[in-house]
Parts: sequence; structure tokens; C-alpha cells
Amino acid sequence: MYNGQVINPAYAGMWEKIGFTALVRKQWAGINRSPLTESVSFHSPLKNDAVGVGLNIMNDKFGLENRLSVLADYAYEVYLSRKIRLRMGVKFGFVNYKNPLTQYELYPDNQYDRAFDEDVDLKFLPNFGIGFFLYQENFYVGVAAPKLIENDLKENFHNYSTSAEVRTLYLNGGYVMPIDPFNYLVFKPTILVRATWGSPLQADVAANFMIREKLWMGVMWRTGSAVCVTGNWMFSNNLRVGFAMDVTINEINPYQNGTFEFTLGYDIDFFGRSYLRSRYF
Repeated sequence: MYNGQVINPAYAGMWEKIGFTALVRKQWAGINRSPLTESVSFHSPLKNDAVGVGLNIMNDKFGLENRLSVLADYAYEVYLSRKIRLRMGVKFGFVNYKNPLTQYELYPDNQYDRAFDEDVDLKFLPNFGIGFFLYQENFYVGVAAPKLIENDLKENFHNYSTSAEVRTLYLNGGYVMPIDPFNYLVFKPTILVRATWGSPLQADVAANFMIREKLWMGVMWRTGSAVCVTGNWMFSNNLRVGFAMDVTINEINPYQNGTFEFTLGYDIDFFGRSYLRSRYF
């Protein structure tokens, strides 16, 4: 919601300053070795304002499984009219995948299983993706497939198999509606739809309010899965701190203590430019 570049390469460099965003997300807190995501993103416009570049480093842990993604972004912007712009982007890089199967304690009674007698360690799985981002001052629509190659294990490890990467299509949009003429209160409804091959369609529907151009507060509903509250405080034109918490509403709810996410963003005015428009998305 606050860093569209992670899923859409066309978002990279669309603002006038160099930006960094760090994120930590702990899913299903209280469950041992539940999913943990750590990521750092960088984006920047170039001297040619129509071109933007970016870099995303993401580390995912689930159980003993570990995925490290390093993906670069390139985006180019064209004017469709005096106010409406279209950005087109490509994402490319690689993923390292590890799963130390020999370290798992097998159930029941820790009996030997040939499927777990060899570790999985894949150093370089190339991938690429594409994205489009249409916007003007008060609305945006994006569509992206950040990883088009559906990598899997190169070998059959005694019938053990998993997908190192899953192909997912993202469609998102939002609209900005000032409630008062001074922009002290701004309402922004958003939606994000995820379509993953072989999995049910999932949507996040959110209502967000910006107070005095300093504080975003919102609530989000994820279909069949969770309700989420979000906040993003802008301490200055350059520094942002965000927090989100998911309350799971499906059958896993009694066994975990919620999902928590923290973000930190910082912009650097390297080019000596000021923001030409409000950063509502």
C-alpha cells in the first residue's frame, strides 16, 4: 500500500527524489518458524524525468526454507494527455533458494525418510517481470506480473518437490478524494487483487484517511483471510514510519497472535527538486 514498487516495476522513480524503504513483516506471530519477510527497496528518477530505476532485495523465511530475491527495476513514462501519464516497467534479477531438509525433525518418532536426506541449495534462479501504472493527480491503476518465470527445483530430490517461485498477477487501483478545500482530511479507497495460478483469487479492499498531510490511517479487509489496520506517519517531507496489523479471521486464528508489519522510508533530494504534486500513492 505504501511501496508499490515491490509488486510493480513501473512505479520505480515516479517521484522527484531518491527513495529508500525498509520493511519487516512477521506473519502469524506465536507460531514457531512462521513466515518472516525482510525487504529493502531503492528507487530514483534519472536526469531524464521520464526514466526511473530501482532495486528490491527481499528475504523470505518459512520454516527452515529461505528465499533471497534481488530484482532491479527500469521504468519509462509517457504522457497520454495533459494530466494522465502511463508508466511502463520491467523487473529482472535472480532468486537464491535454500531448504536444509536434513535439519528437520521428522514426525512421528523422528524416523528416517529418504525425501529428507539431502539439502536443497539453488544459488541462481533468474527471473523477470513487467508492469504498467496509469495515473493522474487523484487516481491510479496498476497491473503487474513481477515474476513471470515459475522456477521449480532442477532435480527430483527423492520425490520432494516445491516451487521456488510462483507466478502471480497483481491488479490495484485507488482514488484520492479531498474532504475539505484545505486538504486537512483526504479519503483514499484502494483495492489490490492477486491472481496466482492454481490458487483462489484474493482481494484487499481498504479505506484510508490522510490527516493534515501527515498521518495516514486505514482499515483493510482481505477476502476470506484477515482484517487489517494500517498507519503511516510522515515526520517530514523525507521521513516516513509505518505500521500494520492483521487480525486473521479464518481457522488459524486461535493458534496465532496476529501478523505485524513495520516500514521505514526516507527520501533524499539528490537532484535539488521539490515534489511537484502531493504523494498520495
